[in-house]
Amino acid sequence: MKTVLKIAALMLILTSGTIFLSCDKNDNDSTIPDDTSLLSASDAEGLIFMREEEKLARDSYFKMYELWNAKVFSNISKSEQTHMDLLLDRVEQFKLKDVISQDTGKFVNDDLQKLYDQLVDSGKDSLIAAFIVGATIEEVDIVDLIKYIDITDNEDLKCTYDVLLTGSRNHMRSFEKNMKNAGYTYTPQFLSQTDYDAIINGSHEKPNNCN
Repeated sequence: MKTVLKIAALMLILTSGTIFLSCDKNDNDSTIPDDTSLLSASDAEGLIFMREEEKLARDSYFKMYELWNAKVFSNISKSEQTHMDLLLDRVEQFKLKDVISQDTGKFVNDDLQKLYDQLVDSGKDSLIAAFIVGATIEEVDIVDLIKYIDITDNEDLKCTYDVLLTGSRNHMRSFEKNMKNAGYTYTPQFLSQTDYDAIINGSHEKPNNCN
């Protein structure tokens, strides 16, 4: 099936390791903190990367809603905008330069640009394919957020990433429900089946307050 082939090609991009570690591969070195930054270089790069990854989610859902007019994409794109805003607050708090593009579907990070293009192309095939795109994005977000929570000692970042992680789990549940209603059973690609099932079988979560 065309969609399966496209998703398989997408998996090659993701599992090559270029996505999860690509925050240090930007040609634009303005993500590196200057002397006024309150973050380490690795934390700064991770923060900028996650802000752009949340943009990828938002922009992808904008496009899926445009293609299929499914309310789930409109609702979750608004949530992703909230996530972007939370990360921007941290960017400003730590005196970093916000370098992401203001244009929908355009990314500074080359790997995220390739991922976005591949996701949108895959989501054009059918509504179920679009739901698979959503589930894929949320899995990538969950894996990346867990990684950045584990490697930072900054409590403000940990709390913010945890808020986003809660949102991604809720979003995953929404996409799984829509896929199930459409007669499709999703197989996790990055999470273990046990971890995926724990998310899906859980209840809707309320995020922590980081203020």
